Amino acid sequence: MNVNYVKIQENNNSLNDSGGLKINVTDENTLRPIPGAVVDISYTGDPGNVIEEVRTNSDGTTPMIQLNAPPLEYSMEPGDNQPYSMYTARIKAEGYEDYVVRGAEIFPGVNSFCNTPLRPRSFNQPPDVVVIPANTLYGDYPEKIPEREIQPVNRQGQIVLSQVVIPETIVVHDGSPRDSTAKNYYVGYADYIKNVASSEIYSTWPVETIKANILAIMSFTLNRVYTEFYRNKGYGFTITSSTAYDHKWIYGRNIFDNVSELVDELFNLYLSRPNVKQPILTQYCDGKKVSCPDWMSQWGSKYLGDQNYTAIEIIRHYYGDNMYINVAEEVEGIPSSWPGADLDIGSSGQKVRQIQEYLNLIGEFYNNIPHLVTDGIYGERTTEAVSRFQKIFDMPVSGIVDFPTWYRISEKYVALSGIAELQ
Repeated sequence: MNVNYVKIQENNNSLNDSGGLKINVTDENTLRPIPGAVVDISYTGDPGNVIEEVRTNSDGTTPMIQLNAPPLEYSMEPGDNQPYSMYTARIKAEGYEDYVVRGAEIFPGVNSFCNTPLRPRSFNQPPDVVVIPANTLYGDYPEKIPEREIQPVNRQGQIVLSQVVIPETIVVHDGSPRDSTAKNYYVGYADYIKNVASSEIYSTWPVETIKANILAIMSFTLNRVYTEFYRNKGYGFTITSSTAYDHKWIYGRNIFDNVSELVDELFNLYLSRPNVKQPILTQYCDGKKVSCPDWMSQWGSKYLGDQNYTAIEIIRHYYGDNMYINVAEEVEGIPSSWPGADLDIGSSGQKVRQIQEYLNLIGEFYNNIPHLVTDGIYGERTTEAVSRFQKIFDMPVSGIVDFPTWYRISEKYVALSGIAELQ
């Protein structure tokens, strides 16, 4: 296909017929952004024909690249038409191995981002290749093996938590539990939830539907954490990527902006029933290829969202009226908890000073974040630093430290402070 023709096609498309993809490029070992990396974009079905070529800026990110996508109606009803287009991104940077992402999914009217950690070049090493399989609603995957929604807790096991805690990381076994060849990945909790939601529902669905599904994913995951389900069976991981046992998690996939924003807002929540301490193991199915009368139907949740049901109304429609949303008592790995109110122009005190300190360390890696005087006063320069952080890390840009921004800054500070100590 002629490159110029493709670009003309894209320019003539409305936003509803295109979606965005941004590539974030970092050094795998130092976590520092890699400026000047070359990113080639092609259709996955025609990888030799480059339709876009861009370079990363000083923050290691590309512009948001608008790419053709199928009509919106393809993702509104189940059917044979693939509801997303698929693209391949090849990333090249001097001194690093090439990195290839095949099958990045683009939905109409939705932006997404893909984080790509590059390995320093060594002798005779092949490029890193990530292959993104089909969304579970479109592809063929094993159906969930039913379990009790309230799991027995083995008090003789290695660890039994006394309270519901949001873990710093999830250890994901990329296969079925007994597959000893499958690799284990250490993944940040919120990143894990974003990945699963991007893999198992359509980002074009109603907001309240997406929220309901995110709540179900988080509650299920926290049940595995709380009960130490796999570790009490002798395994060294938290959860698997097998849909027969858990949820579909896909290494290296692109994440949708709207899904990411909702997870940041909701990540410390889970679903409860009265007099039950553990998060409920909220199982679900697609409701079309597989029927599950006692669980949530994903397509059914979409149709309820179309009828303006709220997330909790959708949850209760499937799981019963006594299901409610609970808040985890602790978030692991965060130096200080959310102050309880937004930090903005005019705010002052210890919490502002903490954010200024966190941003200064992050700014050692991302030079576009200005250095701050740690005076505990939230002024214009702090606003600018927060805005630049939000832009770099794919958040709504407001310059205000709200609940999601507090935890994203804290999370990034913890990750980078460990690296900074080694350097």
